[in-house]
Amino acid sequence: MMALRNFVRQGLGLGFWSRQEGAVLAEALVAVPFVTLFAAGILEFGNIFWERMQIDAGLRDAGRYLSRCRPASATYEPTCNEASARTIAFYGTQSPAADAKPRVPGWKDAADITIAGPDADGIITVQTAHVYQTSPLFGWLGLDAITISSSHEERYMGW
Repeated sequence: MMALRNFVRQGLGLGFWSRQEGAVLAEALVAVPFVTLFAAGILEFGNIFWERMQIDAGLRDAGRYLSRCRPASATYEPTCNEASARTIAFYGTQSPAADAKPRVPGWKDAADITIAGPDADGIITVQTAHVYQTSPLFGWLGLDAITISSSHEERYMGW
């Protein structure tokens, strides 16, 4: 009779709280969601920083391209233009293939890149703002859209 009572008690899980076998499972059930959320956040912010670096590299390339342009004069035409600089910033090359992808996934249009200058000091400014395409994690956390803004200045050197 006592054996039957112990068997029923253990079979129904009534002895679960007094034993140590379930401690690891209980701790894992509490810790794993937080660790997963933390790891996903690290990857998401890493991707944001990577996109920022790609945008910075594109703007820097466009600024360097424009800083070496020939000025318009009566004897010759300029060898470069702002449309080519935007294409370099957006695609990473002056003549992209027909199916070329932009440097940054989700970057909509090269027209979003603004170019100013050279000003009185000879500074050319290239800038843009890109809305980051968030993962479902950000939507689930209720975070607003992240806008990556960047600019680069380059001194005009000419030829």
